Amino acid sequence: MWRLAPKETREENWQAGSQSWSGYYGYGDDEDAYARRNGGTPWCAPIKVKHGDVSCRSPGGQYYKNVMGSRCKIRCKRGYEMQQGHPEVVCMASKHWSGNYACREIRCPKLQMPANGGYKCSDGSYFNSRCEFFCSLGYTLKGSKTVTCQYHKTWTSGESACIDVDAPVIKCPNLKDKTAEPGKLTARVTWDTPEGKDTADGILTDVILKGKPPGHFPEGLHKMSYTVYDRAGNKGSCRFSVRVRVRRCSPITPPENGYMKCDSDGDNYGATCDFKCTGGYELQGSAARVCQYGLTWSGTETNCAAMNINVGVRTASGLLDQFYEKRRLLIISAPTAANHYYRFQMTNLQHAQCGLDLRHVTVIELVGIYPAQIGRISHRLIPPGLALQLRLLLQISHNNFNMVMIDKQGMDKERYTYPITSAQIFTTIDTWQGRMDEMVLQQEAGHTCQ
Repeated sequence: MWRLAPKETREENWQAGSQSWSGYYGYGDDEDAYARRNGGTPWCAPIKVKHGDVSCRSPGGQYYKNVMGSRCKIRCKRGYEMQQGHPEVVCMASKHWSGNYACREIRCPKLQMPANGGYKCSDGSYFNSRCEFFCSLGYTLKGSKTVTCQYHKTWTSGESACIDVDAPVIKCPNLKDKTAEPGKLTARVTWDTPEGKDTADGILTDVILKGKPPGHFPEGLHKMSYTVYDRAGNKGSCRFSVRVRVRRCSPITPPENGYMKCDSDGDNYGATCDFKCTGGYELQGSAARVCQYGLTWSGTETNCAAMNINVGVRTASGLLDQFYEKRRLLIISAPTAANHYYRFQMTNLQHAQCGLDLRHVTVIELVGIYPAQIGRISHRLIPPGLALQLRLLLQISHNNFNMVMIDKQGMDKERYTYPITSAQIFTTIDTWQGRMDEMVLQQEAGHTCQ
């Protein structure tokens, strides 16, 4: 008759063989009686499966579940699966079951650790374990926040990833407000290039400036921006402005019958304006004025007053000195007012007064023979004695027609014993020294003869 080993010994042997048996149900004398009745039919150790259920069918009836020929089906509990072997075993004549049996806990594939993040699980990768993903600072989770290991060894959703979606941070300089220096229309503006900050891995591209770099900025508002990208392509940007102000005085204009030439921009702080009068006019007030910090002009208002010709001087040289560097002279001399050349010349000049004024020409008439001779400058009469001195000084004969042209430096430039047209006079004067500069100024000021 077959005998069972003590319970402790059996449990050790079973655990060594199947690594899952944790006990058995003994049948005692009933099993021995069954063995005697059936001619010593052998029986196997009772099956007890941890985390599973056993259902057996025996030739001797349901009561005898582990005799030879018994068939037992093993079903693992939810969350467990057969570790190895077949879910059905048979008790063989060797007193051993036809295969090993054990239930092991279902386990899903190990989750991949997300880059720049991680996960925490309630029970590792085993069935019903709940895993929660998290990301490092600066990264956002893409996918499910939690997954659970299911009965069919798969997780409830695909694996999640940590991605960088946050734009880098960059702070631009504060608004720069500058005032141009005296006599200048620009201001020097400098700043440090801002540094971007990435909340993720800290790796950024170069900072890109859109707009004018540090340096000299002209008057006005200038808008700039900085842009930076992280490795994920996220863009961070900021904007700032530079405003340059130019202190300006109220505009001033050239005096009538005069010119004004200013440096810099003409009305900005530190700008200087110089004034000149046309020939035949004398400057009154300041010859130069400066735009001051208080936005007022230095000096006094500038005017150009007509020359006050003094015909009461005692000498011819004293008369001529009044025109030095101011006016050119056209001296016309004739023995009588009835002289044909004289009348032709004066008639021709009557229609050329604008051209004469434009060229700073004063006409002096000397008519007659001393003591009956007279002199005239426009509507002012020259005493006979002074007129005589003038003819003697310039060596002009009183017996016939003569015309003398004198430049602003008092030089005797041309002499004619016959009349010429106003166009010839103008052409001659336009070739003299200093006339070209006058023409440029007159053109800039818009002084022309229509």
